Amino acid sequence: MTILESIVLGVVQGLTEFLPVSSTGHLILIRSLFGIEDVNGLAFDAILHLATATAVIVYFFPDIWQLMQTALRKLGRLPVNKRDETLLYSLLIATIPAVVLGLSLESLMEKTFRHPLLVAGVLIAGSVFFMYAEWIYQNRAQTNIINPAKGLKIGFFQALALLPGVSRSGATISGGMILGLSRSEAARFAFLMAVPVITGAGLKKFLELITSDEVIPWFSVGIGAAVSFATGLAAIHFMLQFVRSHTLWPFIWYRIILAAFVIYIFAFG
Repeated sequence: MTILESIVLGVVQGLTEFLPVSSTGHLILIRSLFGIEDVNGLAFDAILHLATATAVIVYFFPDIWQLMQTALRKLGRLPVNKRDETLLYSLLIATIPAVVLGLSLESLMEKTFRHPLLVAGVLIAGSVFFMYAEWIYQNRAQTNIINPAKGLKIGFFQALALLPGVSRSGATISGGMILGLSRSEAARFAFLMAVPVITGAGLKKFLELITSDEVIPWFSVGIGAAVSFATGLAAIHFMLQFVRSHTLWPFIWYRIILAAFVIYIFAFG
């Protein structure tokens, strides 16, 4: 893998991880369209995910630090802020579906759902789901209350991102909207709940990468990770600002147009 290819993949990962367009799906499509080959592709993708997880931690560090203090105070049987306690429990419970289903289905997803045409189909299916979320959002009052029960349900929505093309952020934001959260609150919760899942997956793949017998282009990998981190920070800030006053429809149309392009290229090109 060349440095230029690492930079391109880093930019794609950083931008698309936090926009509802599917980072994994885009990485698969970019590799297929431009013929980018590397034997440790899945592990390299996971390191890019680890870089974007670091971007979330940096961006939301005050929130994460507050949640860590809440956890420590609970362990020490000290009084805590009820809202922070509820958010902490909701986030912990929300990670369960993705962890359990991820460990169970990871191998199947890696072997079966890596073809561009499958990604295109999932992009379209995900767009329909986003449309439904927007319809619900416009026709139902938002309570904007998060609790462990809602966290678990949003966790199942997050698990849909095991399918390349769904989008982790898109599935969780849409799930939150369906369950009565505002777009901005759903986005904030989605980014926070992504930290343990993305970090865990990234660390697992990183261990696989460093124990591999293959020669790893560490310099290129590092460049890609740095670019992914920087663009991830920018994407988080953009998305949080965007959902305050805009719908998901621009991303819905983008996904449909991209899927149509992929189908044309790989089925009829």
